[in-house]
Amino acid sequence: MIIFHDPRCLEYSTAGHPERPERIARTAPLLKDRRPDWEWREPGAAPESALLRAHSTDHLRAIKLAAHDFDADTPAYSNIYEHALRSAGAAIDAARAASGDERAFSLMRPPGHHATSNRAMGFCYLSNIAIAALDALANRAERVAIWDFDAHHGNGTEAIVAYNPRIAFSSIHQFPAYPGTGAKSFANIDNYPVAPFTLRTEHVDVAKHSLEKLLTFKPDLLLVSAGFDAYARDPLLQLTLEREDFAKFGEWLSNIDHPVAVVLEGGYSEDLPELIDAFLTSWND
Repeated sequence: MIIFHDPRCLEYSTAGHPERPERIARTAPLLKDRRPDWEWREPGAAPESALLRAHSTDHLRAIKLAAHDFDADTPAYSNIYEHALRSAGAAIDAARAASGDERAFSLMRPPGHHATSNRAMGFCYLSNIAIAALDALANRAERVAIWDFDAHHGNGTEAIVAYNPRIAFSSIHQFPAYPGTGAKSFANIDNYPVAPFTLRTEHVDVAKHSLEKLLTFKPDLLLVSAGFDAYARDPLLQLTLEREDFAKFGEWLSNIDHPVAVVLEGGYSEDLPELIDAFLTSWND
């Protein structure tokens, strides 16, 4: 297992904001202590050419300037463009490592799956997973699948990859919930809305079906937007998954033949490090 991580991703924060440095700061030492054989690598910054496959020049300019908050959830932090570049770069590096038959995980912030081609939103500035998918298609892959089990709909990823015949996207998410999208499927997009307080077993069955269907696309690479906010004690949503369920998701990945790279998205409970460890350990076994 390769973990792409740069501690500089801890250098920005807003008091009381749920997407806080502690999410990563508490996870990294736990993984290093429990899994000493895993390899840690510092990611490179994503090149602008890779960003421009997913985002407009106007969007990149707005992130660079960060002249004002993008919305109530997405502040204009100092140096946020550089932080976002490293997070997007980690997604690219993880995807490239996976294509070389490594199991790779990006432990970075900011997350990315709400960022559209022209808008930063929902804690996200650049669409890390879409950038990585389009980089893979430009360099080595014919088909890429994206499995998003974050409990918020990956609206930004969807908007960027919709109608691309070389990408299949699948999102399992609470609905209704932020950002209010993801109720219907279309073209290359499969959405699986899950009602608040859905039974664990039902949610897991939906997730399994979504992954199995995605794999019929026969991708050269599977990218995973791994959010852990479907956890029963996550403060932002009303879903019911437990640590064992995320371990099961990892187990499924360990049993498929396609190259897989995973990028961290959400997850805001105090138990996030344990959830990530359970998922990664099952995937690595």
